[in-house]
This record gives sequence, structure tokens and C-alpha cells, in this order.
Amino acid sequence: MTSKVNDKISISAPKDLSLGKQVEYEFHYNPNLLQGVPRSLSRDTLSLNAEALPFTGIDTWTGYELSWLNKKGKPHVALLECNVPITSANLIESKSFKLYLNSFNQTAFESPEDVRATLASDLSKCAGEPVMVSLTLPNQFNTLTFKEFEGVLLDELDISVETYEPDTSLLKVTDEKKAESLVSHLLKSNCLITSQPDWASVQIRYEGRSIDHEGLLKYLISFRQHNEFHEQCVERIYCDIMQHCQPEKLTVCARYTRRGGLDINPFRSNFETPYANKRQARQ
Repeated sequence: MTSKVNDKISISAPKDLSLGKQVEYEFHYNPNLLQGVPRSLSRDTLSLNAEALPFTGIDTWTGYELSWLNKKGKPHVALLECNVPITSANLIESKSFKLYLNSFNQTAFESPEDVRATLASDLSKCAGEPVMVSLTLPNQFNTLTFKEFEGVLLDELDISVETYEPDTSLLKVTDEKKAESLVSHLLKSNCLITSQPDWASVQIRYEGRSIDHEGLLKYLISFRQHNEFHEQCVERIYCDIMQHCQPEKLTVCARYTRRGGLDINPFRSNFETPYANKRQARQ
């Protein structure tokens, strides 16, 4: 359910989620721990038509705490990457994802491929569309690299800030045409249910009328007291910029810091394909 109260966006999450509730950790495989959240909860407030989204993209998750047993009882570990299509009916609720991964800890699997296939099947059922899953095993860890967003860093601008709820009036443009990439590490929002902080770096690439840098930075900072899931915040940023700045091309990509061994990295664009999943320093 969604509503607006005194111009403040209000989104209600399903009541049956484990998020925000005390739960018992399970150590044996249980796919029923996974819970989905309808993407329509936020998209309705943005007047988005699920059949004709104005962007393409992916939600890329990285899991750092995946472990299981082999048939001899020996533990194995791996890094998990999964890509959830943004056309899926549901996004995957993060706490349920953590609880689900924890249930692998004392479960024996035939092989890493058996683990990967199990993850792909369960996550796909939860999302409502096929989810692509890959594992990086320890003998591949030394191939992993960091990559920061490239572009003009907005964070050093000397601005005064007064607004900490999303305020689209801060978005302004000039008649000058420009193609540029803008970066900020100051995006912070709060979990829709628990109000725990979610921290992110964000890159905005666009072509069109020049977006005022100070106004854009103030707009991004205005999410600081806003309660919404990661994926929903990125779609809101994309739609607000598209509506109020009207760029010809636009990409919004955010990389959130991890919580409970998981990070979420939403990507939305009307002209680019998703970037490679390269971890950043804050992740």
C-alpha cells in the first residue's frame, strides 16, 4: 500500500515479512525462508507501468557469507553473485535472503554446481522470473578486483543542506547541452521497515540539458531520512531526474554497502547495459 502524507512518500510493506522481527536462525537448508516484496509497492507511487518500464537494468547481489558442507562433512565457502531481473514481480527481501543463505551452513551438497543450481531455482521462484547465479570459489579469489565509479565527484561542493526527505524541486537544468558522469558517496536512505541506515555510492550518467551539480547533490542528500528499499530508491532517483531534467539518455547505478554479508547494486538505464559487478572500497 502506498500513500502521500504532507508530501512525504509513505510506503507500507507486507505485514508477514521476517524483517524487523526476532527470528530463530536455521542451519539446515530451508527454501521457505525466502520472501518476496512486490515491486508494485513503490512503482505505483511513481506511476510506472510494469508492462512498459522506462528503463532496463538488473539488481545485482553479492553474498560474502555463503558456506555449505560436502558429502564428507567438510565446510566449503564461496562468493555468491545473483542478478535479479527488474521485470520480476518481486524483489527479494534482504533479511529473508540472509536467513536462507544461513540455512546452507550445515547442509551437505554434492558439489558447488549443486549449490549454484539450488540457489538459482529457489531465488527464481521467489522473484517470479529466472535469476542468474554464479559462484566464485576460493581458488578464484585472487582474480577479483576493485573498481570505483568514474566521473565528476559532487561531494566536495560547498553547499548548505536543509532538506532530508526527497525533494524534486532541487533538480534544475540549464539550456547548455552536456554528456557527463556524476558521482556521489553521500546517498543514504533507511530500511522501509526497520529504519536501519542504507549507505551507497551512486553514479549518474546522462546526455541532455546540463544538470545543476549543487542541486543534484542536495537532491541525493535529501534521501537521508527517507524509508524505502534500495531498489526502490534507485528507481525513484531515475524517475525524478527523467521527469524534472528530461535527459535524452540516463543511467542511475548505486552500489550499497553490505549488511549481513550481502550488498545490493541496482542498475537502471535507457541506453546502457549493466556494468560488471566490481566491488568498491566501501564494500
